[in-house]
Amino acid sequence: MPRLRDRYEALLLDLDGTLYRGPAVIDGAPEALAGGTQRLVYVTNNASRSATTVAAHLAELGYSATEADVVTSAQAACRLLAERLAPGAEVLVVGSDDLAAEVKSAGLQPVRRATDTVAAVVQGHSPHTAWPDLAEASYAVRAGAVWVAANTDRTLPNERGLAPGNGAMVAALRAATDREPVVAGKPYPPLLEDALIRAETRAALVVGDRLDTDISGAQNVELDSLLVLTGVSTVDELAGLPEEALPTYIAESLDALDQPPVPGRIDPAAARMELRAHPGRALAVRAPRSEIR
Repeated sequence: MPRLRDRYEALLLDLDGTLYRGPAVIDGAPEALAGGTQRLVYVTNNASRSATTVAAHLAELGYSATEADVVTSAQAACRLLAERLAPGAEVLVVGSDDLAAEVKSAGLQPVRRATDTVAAVVQGHSPHTAWPDLAEASYAVRAGAVWVAANTDRTLPNERGLAPGNGAMVAALRAATDREPVVAGKPYPPLLEDALIRAETRAALVVGDRLDTDISGAQNVELDSLLVLTGVSTVDELAGLPEEALPTYIAESLDALDQPPVPGRIDPAAARMELRAHPGRALAVRAPRSEIR
């Protein structure tokens, strides 16, 4: 039987909770990805770091990665802004300096204070975001600025547990403005569509640790998905989900990419038993799209 990965030409890989937690690599993950010919595209909802910085971090952890292999929600957000704004338009940045640099590279002018000339607000994760930043964004959004959020992840996994993600800050601004942002990151299509362009194929498998972003995002762009239980989502969360919300496969770790999948069941107790009975292999809990077609 073919290995799970050999059904696909590319792997679209989430980072936080899938390849690492905080600064620490997930044991065995670099080795699990090393044994195939698939194009590896690293797709992150985190807009706080540039693609160059992300690639360097991945390389330090033992992954084969270059800047060209990394697609970030900051890039997707700035593409959306560039499509909506005139060149050189002012964009108020709520987020990191790397996000501001991405705004500039898109031909727009990053600023940090709301004025009458601000055309848009872009919001991405930064551990340094504070009340004054949200207040400036609120003034601009209430004045009619376009609002683009890099992602709406409620939590961010790190070595200590789950910290507030960009979605928590987006929720604060939503409450203050009664407005909804355009969202670039997973589960919305823009980021994964950018990743598919980078991969140069739609025969791709989305790999991630979150049902609400990675798996839902795969569904929104009609791709198969693998949920790995190394980050946020758990087997128990599969209970009661409609079929369209389920991953194609679930596995304890990325080792499953190098083994044939086995038929599985979505009942959490049964799924746990089957994962224990087939260590290192993925459970196929719904038919891959290639078989549906």
